[in-house]
Amino acid sequence: MDRRQALTGLAATVAATLLVAPEQAAAHGGSDKFPTLIPLPDNWLPEGVAIGDRPFAYFGSRADGSIYRANLVTGEGAPLPTPGPGTPAVGLKIDDRGRLFVAGGGAGNGRVVNAFTGEILANYQFTTAIPTFVNDVVLTPRAAYFTDSRQAALYVVRISRRGRLAEQAETLPLSGDLVLNPAVNNANGICRTPDGEALIIVQSNTGMLFRVDPATGVTTTVDLGGEVMTNGDGLLQEGRTLYVVQNRLNTVAVLRLARDGSSARVTDRLTDPRFNVPTTVASFGNRLYLPNAKFGANPPATTFEAIAIPKP
Repeated sequence: MDRRQALTGLAATVAATLLVAPEQAAAHGGSDKFPTLIPLPDNWLPEGVAIGDRPFAYFGSRADGSIYRANLVTGEGAPLPTPGPGTPAVGLKIDDRGRLFVAGGGAGNGRVVNAFTGEILANYQFTTAIPTFVNDVVLTPRAAYFTDSRQAALYVVRISRRGRLAEQAETLPLSGDLVLNPAVNNANGICRTPDGEALIIVQSNTGMLFRVDPATGVTTTVDLGGEVMTNGDGLLQEGRTLYVVQNRLNTVAVLRLARDGSSARVTDRLTDPRFNVPTTVASFGNRLYLPNAKFGANPPATTFEAIAIPKP
């Protein structure tokens, strides 16, 4: 698919489905009827996914930072009209104002993007340190928190009561139980605790989860009852359920969290024969959606897709 075809497809998709609401999606038979495989453009190199309260999924490109918008009802989609800035789009989250918060990977940055046009609304250079890999992001009512897999820090973009974004980001150093190994990926996926008072991050190189005090950056180990989240990547918290994507294991671990996030127990593990190194997860209705990053494919993969599986 070339850029001209993609933009034409996007215009048609937006015109037909822009105002689709969750209740209208249910009229199509609900997510049980939605396609379970969403093709992405060739050479897209996906990693992050974001879904809001409407049946659209957004997938960033590690190649150039462009964003692909897919209709979950039809499985069709196209890149947003404004191309990416040439730096990666890794972890994504969307707010209720139609803004995508995008982690910029090795560029050490993050940005906020209009979810309909792709226009960059705000750009933040979090760090110029080497190494860096700004990997994922979570939204709270008053801030966006970005992880850095190579630095012991979170980057914080404050959000006012009226939704205004801070002009400058803050750096929140991480301390406590987490021990950084800057030669490999450390803090990766991030989510909130069920009580909303703290954050949870997964450390990919150790498979451990940490509860983070968002005011101080102090980390404490989450008691997993002896379990280890090997190759832990994206996190999704819904109530007291936590989904942990274990990318190269082609598995999603399902955990039951304590309300304060201090402990968790594995209740299930999900897999699918179509998984090919899924990296993170978002949900709509009774489905989980995971992009296949296909890390390590030999020869390198050129075709990509996202897979939908039922929630347990």
